[in-house]
Amino acid sequence: MNLEEILHWTVVVCVAYLALVYVSYFALAFAGLVENSTRRRESAAEDYETIASSRFTIPVTVILAAYNEESAITPTVRSLLAQTYPEFEVIVVNDGSTDGGQTEAIAQSFGGRIRYFSKPNGHVASALNFGIREMRGAYFSWLSHDDLYKADKIERQMAVAAAGDAETIFYCDFEVLEVPDGKLTPVRLPPQPPEHFRWYLATANSLHGCTLLIPKHCLDECGPFDEALKTTQDYDMWFRLARRCRFVHVPGIFVTSRHHAAQGTVALKDVAVVEIDRLLARFAGELAEAEVMAATGKRAHGAFLALAANLHCRGFAPARDVALARALGAARRRSRLAGLWFPAQARLAFWVGPWLAQARWWLGTQLRRLHG
Repeated sequence: MNLEEILHWTVVVCVAYLALVYVSYFALAFAGLVENSTRRRESAAEDYETIASSRFTIPVTVILAAYNEESAITPTVRSLLAQTYPEFEVIVVNDGSTDGGQTEAIAQSFGGRIRYFSKPNGHVASALNFGIREMRGAYFSWLSHDDLYKADKIERQMAVAAAGDAETIFYCDFEVLEVPDGKLTPVRLPPQPPEHFRWYLATANSLHGCTLLIPKHCLDECGPFDEALKTTQDYDMWFRLARRCRFVHVPGIFVTSRHHAAQGTVALKDVAVVEIDRLLARFAGELAEAEVMAATGKRAHGAFLALAANLHCRGFAPARDVALARALGAARRRSRLAGLWFPAQARLAFWVGPWLAQARWWLGTQLRRLHG
């Protein structure tokens, strides 16, 4: 092979190499454009199916409603911005604060790391509804202005959500921090069968709303938070959601609830008592007989009597009376004898019920001490 042929083949190889490089470059650039376009489209999608089928992380929105909380909002927002989950947004809704602009100034000091909105005062439900209308995420979470998230709260729940379905809501354990003395009390919730969750909501008030992670389409379908309620808008919504969605427990303490004298549930205590009683009375009226029978393993009159005894022990007389009326109606439908025996059965349940509740509380306390 002479020099001329060597030069010829050298040029051919170099040209082929350069052609391969340029073809590869343009192919990768085109793939990148397609990938970026797909990500923008899937991130902006409103329906859960499109988002769930995305190859990218499902976005989450956390909404924080604030009212005259200049002293507490900073650590709360910082706990949100410290989340290890990669795809989330924080919406802060200033619910008509009257602190001379201090809450607004603190919220805006976080700049573009949060989305800030201000509206006339309407209480928590209206602020949450406002935030939900503005949210971009496929999942909703809510944090009170004086509570905190652990850094992996969203990540741990979304890890379970990724394997779930579009109708599942997730909740976790939490801890209570007494602000004056710094005492920290863990609250670990026993897992509840999803099909019995409305019974659980009616008989216990241990679920903390800020632990929940909810698909946005579930909120859209079950209606907004009731803005007429000042303190029970959360349980009202959870009860509606539990009618059509599954509630699944994710073990682990991922929320710190700070208790202090200035928080809303304390300041609005009288309003809360009335609202809770009305809400529980509605729960007692809406629970289906098949639902309470499945949850308790009792006949309808016995199940409603157990609910009445529970409400009696908790001091909710109007709600107790609704449950008693349903128990009496179920007893009379069963047989005349059951209807006649019912008053004595009710008195026995109300006498034994408080004793059993106290015994369960004492036993639970001893078990928690044994397990540290």
